[in-house]
Amino acid sequence: MTKEVLLSLRGLQFDAGSADGDKIETITPAEYYKRNDSHYVVFDEVMEGFQESTRNIIKFKDNSLDLTKKGLVNVHMIFEEKKKNMTNYATPYGNILIGIDAKSIKMTEEEERIEVSVDYALEVNYEHLANCKIRMDIRSRGGEGFSLQ
Repeated sequence: MTKEVLLSLRGLQFDAGSADGDKIETITPAEYYKRNDSHYVVFDEVMEGFQESTRNIIKFKDNSLDLTKKGLVNVHMIFEEKKKNMTNYATPYGNILIGIDAKSIKMTEEEERIEVSVDYALEVNYEHLANCKIRMDIRSRGGEGFSLQ
C-alpha cells in the first residue's frame, strides 16, 4: 500500500422507526501508513459554512477502530467489537454525549486495498438513536481498480 491513497467512506444510519437508512458517502485523498500492527488513515474534512477544517485520524487493527477528529469538531471515538464506549462529541453548536456499541468490525487486506466495515449502535445522552454501518475502502492512488461510480 502506498502512502497516498483514496478513501471511500460510506455511512448508513437506520433510525428506530424506519426501514430505509440515511446514506452518506465521501471520497477523499488521504495518507496511509502502518505502525506496530496498526493501520492509520489521515485526511482533512471541511464542513459547509465554516472556514476551519477538521483533521481526521483513523487507526484500526483486528477488532478495533479509533476515530479522532481535531479542529472545528473534536472527538475521540473508540469502536471495539462487543463493547460499548462513551465519549463527548464537541461541535461548534455544543457538546453531545455519545455511546458507541460496536456489534462487528471486519477488515480485509490486500496489497493495494484495505476494506473495513463496522456495524454499531449509536446512543445520544444514554438513549438509543440509530443502528449504523461504516464502510471504508482504502486504495493506493494511481492503483488499478479504483473507479468513481
